[in-house]
Amino acid sequence: MPADREIDAHIEGVLKIEDIITATGGQVISSNAHTFSGVSIDSRSIRKGELFIALKGERFDGHDFLQEALLTGSGAIVTFPPAEPIEGKTIISVENTLKALQQIARYIRLKKAIPLVGVTGSNGKTTTKELIASILGSAYRVLKNTGNLNNHIGLPLTLSRIDEKDEAVVLEMGASGPGEIQELCEISLPDYGVLTNLSPSHLEGFKDMETLRRTKLEILNYVSVAVVNADDSFLMEGIRASGFKGKIVRYGITNDAEIYAADINLYEKGASFLLHIGKKTYLEVHPKISGRFNIYNILAAVSVGHLFHIELEKIKNIINAFDSIPMRFEVKNIEGRQVISDVYNANPASMEEALKELVRIRGKRAVAVLGDMLELGSYADEAHTKLVRWMSGLPVDIFIAIGPLMSSVASEFPGKVYTFQNSLEARRSIWDICKEGDTVLIKGSRGMRMERLLETSYVI
Repeated sequence: MPADREIDAHIEGVLKIEDIITATGGQVISSNAHTFSGVSIDSRSIRKGELFIALKGERFDGHDFLQEALLTGSGAIVTFPPAEPIEGKTIISVENTLKALQQIARYIRLKKAIPLVGVTGSNGKTTTKELIASILGSAYRVLKNTGNLNNHIGLPLTLSRIDEKDEAVVLEMGASGPGEIQELCEISLPDYGVLTNLSPSHLEGFKDMETLRRTKLEILNYVSVAVVNADDSFLMEGIRASGFKGKIVRYGITNDAEIYAADINLYEKGASFLLHIGKKTYLEVHPKISGRFNIYNILAAVSVGHLFHIELEKIKNIINAFDSIPMRFEVKNIEGRQVISDVYNANPASMEEALKELVRIRGKRAVAVLGDMLELGSYADEAHTKLVRWMSGLPVDIFIAIGPLMSSVASEFPGKVYTFQNSLEARRSIWDICKEGDTVLIKGSRGMRMERLLETSYVI
């Protein structure tokens, strides 16, 4: 039965030792198991039959947990072989274990030549990836990365799970510095690329927006079809200048596009709109997920579904049934307060979109609980100042600033202001400040741990 499949599925005999040696050029130190049910990088969660890959990072070394991993696992890939052979276990030595993981993933991807969709951009990647996987999953068996395991480790771990029953792969691709999308594409070799939007994020690594755009557009060097947000002028300008020769499918709301939304109605929770596939075909959809920004995510996913020839009625049913992803724009009721929990991450563009939704669905008062936007580098002070000044023009009644960056610019807001150094400090006071009937937006970068404000033991 068609379904999308996350990376925790395990099929016996997925990896053969010959394939591992071919992919990595590694040396067999000791041999017992000749097939493995998958790979693992965590000694705490490794399963029977899996191959442990001892990754080494700045603050950890998987070799320190080799013995623990091999209590359950059938073998290991290491840089530093154990001093003595481990009885009954297969040990393979390589020069670089991270590179070996990536080489294995690429080898498996090449061996199983199925369509692969890569999703990148500044905002909306995870929701778009989940929507695409759901739509394609109505007709194909789909493998996707869990959550946002979208980097140089999470992506190859996902690819290592491809098995004979899979018919398509959908991968979120993240980047925090130049060349990182190219690195992920070299591993995964995507056929379709989805570009959601471009906005200031991870500028600490990119330094400027031009470098960010150039990095995200690296995906165009690999794909034959690009699905792009026609309403993002900065993105479209880059695509036109790139000389991309493949097929371009545009989606949007305001600019010309092949897939577009019209007659949009935004509700307190959810929306409705006419989904147009070209000029002649359209259908009315009623998504549960809220916000104009989520309409763009839906349009991107529909564009991919249409390329895969998914029936429109199936697409409609999936859009209508799709619910919000945890920690991403969830609307909750807490003791009579309407709370928008959008705590997974934040950058200037996503902050603005969330604040627009706050004032659109506001109750008695609109309360903005905003944590620092991290990883913006030298742009951080300017970005926070601009955001608060922009918010000052909205009907927001109370601003609760959390973190040193937000607190330092809180005086720019003309209304009632409260400042806290971190979410731990704020969580004992926030629910005294916010009253019944208020609409409360809680948002900040991942490192700010804004979800702590929602811990039930501190909610009155």
